[in-house]
Amino acid sequence: MSARQIMENIYAVGAIDWDRTMFDALVPLPYGTSYNAYLIKGSDKTVLIDTVDPSKFHVLRDNLNDLGLDKIDYIVSNHAEQDHSGSIPDIMQLYPGAELVVNKKGQDILMPLMELNENRIKIVEDRETVSLGDRDLEFIFAPWVHWPETMFTYLKKDKILFSCDLFGSHLATSQLFASNSDKILLEAKRYYAEIMMPYASRIKKHLDTLSQFQIDLIAPSHGPVYDNPKMIIELYSEWISDQVKNEVIVLYVTMHGSTEKIAETLASALIRRNIPVKLLNLEVTDIGEVALSVVDAATVIFASPAVLMGPHPYIVSAAYVLNMLKPKAKYIGIIGSYGWGNKLVNQMTEFLRDLNVEFLDPLLINGYPKAEDLREIENFTEEILNRHQILLRN
Repeated sequence: MSARQIMENIYAVGAIDWDRTMFDALVPLPYGTSYNAYLIKGSDKTVLIDTVDPSKFHVLRDNLNDLGLDKIDYIVSNHAEQDHSGSIPDIMQLYPGAELVVNKKGQDILMPLMELNENRIKIVEDRETVSLGDRDLEFIFAPWVHWPETMFTYLKKDKILFSCDLFGSHLATSQLFASNSDKILLEAKRYYAEIMMPYASRIKKHLDTLSQFQIDLIAPSHGPVYDNPKMIIELYSEWISDQVKNEVIVLYVTMHGSTEKIAETLASALIRRNIPVKLLNLEVTDIGEVALSVVDAATVIFASPAVLMGPHPYIVSAAYVLNMLKPKAKYIGIIGSYGWGNKLVNQMTEFLRDLNVEFLDPLLINGYPKAEDLREIENFTEEILNRHQILLRN
C-alpha cells in the first residue's frame, strides 16, 4: 500500500495486514487489521507519528521512500505496544538523525523491549509542544487507554488528533476515511468491546479533556481515519455511559441437549415479553463476538451444564474474560443443568467477582427440563422482565 495524502504535507504511511487472524493470541481479527503511522512535513522539521508491527516494517520503509524523504527529525511513540513501536529501532537506524519523542513512562516500557540509544530520546511532559516550524505538536497524556504510557498527539494548526488506540478498529481496508457504514462502525464497537471497555471510566475523563480541543479529524492507530470525528466521539460517549438497553445476552454450552433446551426456552419466553435476546453458543462463538454483544445489554445469562460438578470450561473462559472486560450490565443470571451434583453457582460467582452487578436467583435443573422446570423458566423470565421495567423507568 502506497503512502496516502490526508491533507497537504500530511500522509498515512502505515501498513495493512490483510491476513492477520489473531491479536495478542486472544483477540480474533475477522477482517485483518492495519498498523497506522503518519508523516508530517513541517517547514523546518519532519515527524513520523508511530511506526508499524515489525512484520510490516518493509511497507513503512517503502512508503517513506516513495515520499523522497532525506531525513526524519522526530519519531513520536504514542504507545509502546509492539504493533506501534516495534519498528522504531529500524526507523532510527534508517534515519540516524531522528530523535524519539516519548513520555517518561513510555521510555520505561520501551527500553526493556528493544535496544534504544538513550541519547536519542526526547522526554516530553503532558501538554508540552514541539515545533515543526509552521506547525506545532501538542502531547496529551492519556494513561490507561489502554496502557499506562499512552498519549495522544495533537497537530494544532490542522486540528488533527492522532489518538493512538482510542477510536481504533481492527479492519484491513484500503478506504482511508471512515464512512457512516454499518461495517466500519460495528468494527469500531467490536474494538471498543475487546480492548477499551475495561477503561470506560478513564475514557470518560479523556473525552472531557478532548472536549477542550477543536478536532477536525481523528487519525487512530488502527482502521480508517475519521474526517467526521463527531460520529465516533458520540458513539464512544454512548458506549461508556451507564445506560444499558432492554436486552439479554445468553451465553451457553450444551453437552447432551439439556442446557440448550433451557436456553432456547428462556429465549422464547423473553421474546414473548418483548425483550430482545441473543443466544451465543460458546462452542462456535469466538470471544470477540461475546465482547461485542455485551456492550449495551442490561442482563447477561450464563447457561452451563455441570462438568464434574463445576461449570463447563467454555463458560469459565467467557466468565473470566467478561470479568476482565467489565461490561456495564446490571444483572447476571446463572442457569443450567446438572446430574449427580453441582457447584456451578459458587464457582461462577467467584469467576465474576469483579463485576458491579446484581446476581439473579440461579435456576439449576436436574437433567433434561420437564414440565415443572419449564414453568420455573417462565418465572425466571418474569423476574428479568420486572428488573428491566424498573431499570428503564429509572
